[in-house]
Amino acid sequence: MKKEITYFLKVMIHDEVKNKIKEAMMAKDSTALETYRGMLAAFTNELVAKGKKPNEILSDEEALSVITKMGKQRKDSIEQFQKGNRADLVKVEEAQLRILETYLPKLMDKSEVEKIAKAKKDELHISDPAKKGMLMSALMKDLKGKADGAVVREVVDGLF
Repeated sequence: MKKEITYFLKVMIHDEVKNKIKEAMMAKDSTALETYRGMLAAFTNELVAKGKKPNEILSDEEALSVITKMGKQRKDSIEQFQKGNRADLVKVEEAQLRILETYLPKLMDKSEVEKIAKAKKDELHISDPAKKGMLMSALMKDLKGKADGAVVREVVDGLF
């Protein structure tokens, strides 16, 4: 009986982050090292939260979900540090955000979301503002990972 061996052509994000930690250590890049270690810790936390062993590997979809959360946290931190006049911390958070964004797909802009939202509104025959939640739910299902939820909410609110 012949065994079939398959190889992944693409490295999983989880494994890539582990390799990037080594590269950052060799390059003595403390910002990158801190960011990648934070990503790895967040991946481990996600695995434990899902009842898996910490040494398992997250799927790319799960890893992107974790990275998206981390990106939102960085954006919030940047906003808070700017309000507190902490330019030093803003720079650090922005550098970390740039690293995180290299893993995230480009999100749709507001005009693209508007086109899709109008089409979905017509498709579902929604004219009553009370059914706004139904439209929002359908859009978020279609646009998961492709558009920011805040932008989708803003567009849906603007349609009524």
